[in-house]
Order: sequence, then structure tokens, then C-alpha cells
Amino acid sequence: MAHLPLTAEPTTASRFVMNVENAGLTDEQFLRLCRDNQEFRFELTARKELIIMSPVTLKTSSRNNLISHRLTTWAEKDGTGIVFESSGILTLPNGAKRSPDASWMRLDRWNALSEEEQDSITHVCPDFVIELRSKSDALADLKEKMSEYIANGAHLAWLIDPYDNCVYIYRQGQDIQCLKSPASVNGEPTLPGFVLELTGIL
Repeated sequence: MAHLPLTAEPTTASRFVMNVENAGLTDEQFLRLCRDNQEFRFELTARKELIIMSPVTLKTSSRNNLISHRLTTWAEKDGTGIVFESSGILTLPNGAKRSPDASWMRLDRWNALSEEEQDSITHVCPDFVIELRSKSDALADLKEKMSEYIANGAHLAWLIDPYDNCVYIYRQGQDIQCLKSPASVNGEPTLPGFVLELTGIL
């Protein structure tokens, strides 16, 4: 597949949206698109809008690394689930293809998937999701994405916004909670014992 011609209108300085509904991209074609255009990051909405994003800044990359490291450190001690970082692609039940900045899934759910399912654009929603707002992200777009994770089966989702120094907490069947300048955030009861220290992130 040739490099994707960027003729769409930008929605932010580093984000483009293209309507690809009539293209009918298969999972394999979407993967090929990602591989052939590695200088960009891609997601696909349930409305079949292809979102094209430039790489994040080093500051955001550092924050993402801290989040994944701290979640992985807890998960390895806990032993009940598996952590995924931001380069993985998954397909939600509504058909959207997303790459959460960090996510966690119960091990029994992961082990129930076949080897082929695990090593593809897995059709599954994690139990827990974290998204980190980057400099080019519109807050409204991220909030919509967080609600989508919950609607598709995630039990807990955190939107970390270092630009407004707050964390939005999304839970199944509960109102959205906003924590202003927290030192940490607690994953109970979905992730028993997990406390994400926000030093270096907020």
C-alpha cells in the first residue's frame, strides 16, 4: 500500500480526520496502512473516520513511559492481568480501532483468546484504560473516547490532563469524577492495590 496522501482538513495542528466509510478497510489493510506510514499514528472511529496523528513530543513520551512503567510494576506483582502500552491496536465492540496510552486486562480474559486473536488487531475492550492528553489533543475528543471505552465494556478509565492538572475518572454506572491536582489516583476496586503516583506526569 502506498503512503497515504494527506488531503484531509486538519482538526488540530497535528491531527487529521478522513472519512473512509466507503473504503471498507479490513483489519489487514488497516495494519498495512499503519506499517506503510510509520511516521504517523492511526485510529479508526465507529463512524469510519480515520484519525491521523503525528508522533507525540518527547515530554508526552516521557509521561506515557512513566504511566506504563508504574502500571506494569503493579501488574507484575499482582499477577491477575496483563498490561498493554500505546503502540498496540485493538478493535472495540462498536468497531472503533483504538490505541490507548496504557491499558490492563484480566488474565482470564486474555488467556481465553486464541493465539491468532492475541496476535492481531484483537477484538476486545480492556478492563482498564488510561489516556494521557498531549499538546495537540482536544479535550472534548478525549472525553468522547473515554465514554466510548466505558460504553464498550471497560470498568474503569482515567483521562490524565497535565495541561489543566486534573484527572477525569470514568466508571461503569457512575458520574464522571474530576480530581484537581491530585498527587495520586486509586484504581480500586477494578485494580485492587494499584495507586498511580502522578509525580512527573501532572
